[in-house]
Amino acid sequence: MPITRKWAYFDHAAVAPITQPAADAIATWLAQISEEGDTVWLDWVRHVANARTSAASLIGAKSDDISLLPNTTAGINLVAEGLDWHSGDNVVTLEDEFPSNLYPWMQLKHQGVETRLVPTNQGRVDPTAIAEYCDERTRVVSISWVCYSNGCRRALRPIADVAHERGAIFFVDAIQGLGVFPLDVTEDGIDALAADGHKWLLGPEGAGIAYVNQKCLEHLKPIGVGWKSVVQEGNFNLIELDLKQTAARYEGGTLNKAGFIGLGASLDLFLSLGIENIAAAILDITDQACEKLTAAGAVVCSPREGENRSGIVSFELPNHDSETFKKFCYTHSVALNCRAGRLRLSAHAYNTEEDLDRLLTAIELFKSR
Repeated sequence: MPITRKWAYFDHAAVAPITQPAADAIATWLAQISEEGDTVWLDWVRHVANARTSAASLIGAKSDDISLLPNTTAGINLVAEGLDWHSGDNVVTLEDEFPSNLYPWMQLKHQGVETRLVPTNQGRVDPTAIAEYCDERTRVVSISWVCYSNGCRRALRPIADVAHERGAIFFVDAIQGLGVFPLDVTEDGIDALAADGHKWLLGPEGAGIAYVNQKCLEHLKPIGVGWKSVVQEGNFNLIELDLKQTAARYEGGTLNKAGFIGLGASLDLFLSLGIENIAAAILDITDQACEKLTAAGAVVCSPREGENRSGIVSFELPNHDSETFKKFCYTHSVALNCRAGRLRLSAHAYNTEEDLDRLLTAIELFKSR
């Protein structure tokens, strides 16, 4: 991770630095596009196809169920804009969701669709509480796997069961956990999922994935249709609207080749390391962070018990402004962020105890000013 030469970087829940393999892959593409033009285009296509395969492996899916999209929002809108909604239908989600998992559903109000927000307790939510908000008109249950503001990680299968008991689609915004915690779309009962690659997957912005299983795909109308959406992709002399029966139908136009080549390189690195190993390292470093922060007088506000833990730690420095401390940290080459009025540390598997010590030193200096 080249970032480590300067920064103690704890802001992966916002925009992460990319890996060296990703940087090298993008640099190779840049040299090729500037020196060779499209004469090596088929090589790029193969690299992008590899990114699709690696993304599928990451979540236990088939490659045909993966769509390569620019961001999480685009994946959410595959369902929000693709379902045949009727006045009186509803969507059930959580009150602490990131706006990307709220606005696409709220936008359906003009079609008579209600968005129901389930209260949470510091990110925790009981599946029975979700069930109480569902009824026979619930079409989608959509939740974030990990709460963006405080890092609470939710067990997915119990919520999937609630959705499926109502005949609803279970959608997961996986951006704050994908790649760093094990996930299997079949075992977890996920019908559709989206995540951008620029956070925990350590890829560039503008390159993300969506998963749509075959059953769900059959109930969604195609959106964003273009020349790449059809079976005869590349045959511009045959004009027939013969759509692909895979999630690739949503890739209507030219993809961000550089972005997906870079993302694919990072995905391959993750798969070689093992997601279980990455998860263990992240939980270890964030457990250490909580201990050190508490000892330094900070108040940890994230759920840190059992499976609720994630790579995100929300905390406060009593009697000190969070935004001011964040800016102070930047002057000492320590990167973190603020959400919901609190400081947010988001550590990855490559972070070290030395990185934490640099943060603790910044806290001591800030308090002594």
